[in-house]
Amino acid sequence: MLDVLLTGSVAFIITFLAIPVLLQIAELKKLYDIPDDRKIHGRPVASLGGVGIFAGFLLASLLSISGYANPEFQYFFAAALVIFFLGLKDDLIVLSAFKKIVGQVIAASILIHLGGIKLVSMHGLLGFNEVPEAFSMALSYLTIIVVINSFNLIDGVDGLAGTLGLLTTMVFGCYFFMAGPMAYSLLAFSLWGSLFAFLIFNVHPAKIFMGDSGSLMIGLVNAILVIKFINIADSPTSLFPVASPVAVAFAILMVPLLDTLRVFSIRIINGRSPFAPDRNHVHHLMLSKGLNHSAVTFSCFAINIFFILLAYYCKSWGTDYLMLLMLSISFACLGIFYYRKPRTRMIVAKRPDSSIINTEYKPASKIVSLTKETALAEQK
Repeated sequence: MLDVLLTGSVAFIITFLAIPVLLQIAELKKLYDIPDDRKIHGRPVASLGGVGIFAGFLLASLLSISGYANPEFQYFFAAALVIFFLGLKDDLIVLSAFKKIVGQVIAASILIHLGGIKLVSMHGLLGFNEVPEAFSMALSYLTIIVVINSFNLIDGVDGLAGTLGLLTTMVFGCYFFMAGPMAYSLLAFSLWGSLFAFLIFNVHPAKIFMGDSGSLMIGLVNAILVIKFINIADSPTSLFPVASPVAVAFAILMVPLLDTLRVFSIRIINGRSPFAPDRNHVHHLMLSKGLNHSAVTFSCFAINIFFILLAYYCKSWGTDYLMLLMLSISFACLGIFYYRKPRTRMIVAKRPDSSIINTEYKPASKIVSLTKETALAEQK
């Protein structure tokens, strides 16, 4: 227990001290995430919070997790470095979807082939248990990449991705603490401590965003934790056995995972790339109903807790019936958001001065230098 407290505390302190420094750097270098027609925030905000999250998470993990007793973790950290620098480059210079997927596949291959993080059984889902090696590899790649992107795509409202990451890492951390694999518990609480500190600066109105370097990192760690959870939860040797591990794991990641699968499906059906940006995420639907950032974050947090409790107390139903129940409730709730008439909102707009705004200016990166001209344009 002391190790968990120390790990979370070290991660919290490092991130808490790093964020103000990152804010100063952003102010000094004039590096901001400039809003556009697709983004929700209406003012330039620093988007380097992922650097602080990664610093606290990595240092706390390295200090608390023994590499000799857990040799697979060296590959976890290698994959984390790949994802971090991939996200950081995307924060500074916009990367194409293809390049981001290539980087994620590289990280996934490190986890699967070197770290041994892969799904070897479907644990009764649709009547399947052990699966062939080729199917196991494909399923593992798919799971890792979808979970990584789920937190990246849900990061659209102040505090949302961080709050959901705080919830999932706490649940996984507590489970591994009770079930025995202490290193995985420490890994979870390392990220938990960093996210806790980051959220102090990310609650609405946010002073800093985590960016892709932060959201992709949350997804990577959760991908490791969820696959490990599925592999050991229903093992006879587990100190804390959990029936229907696939359904329970899905419930833990319910909000980001279901939203990502839903949005990907809609885009593919419409003949678009699954990574093409739009405003069809669950937080966009909630905002369209008149909820503010804090209300959206709290609602998604509460919904995710509801599904975790539902899955845990109904785990004896079996994976298939439990998955069907959760999906039915989810799509019923989504139907309400789709078909309920949105709240009428009056917006007073002021026509900008064309002499100040250069209409041909199109920044090539998410984070750009905030010049006097663009600053004046934001005030209009």
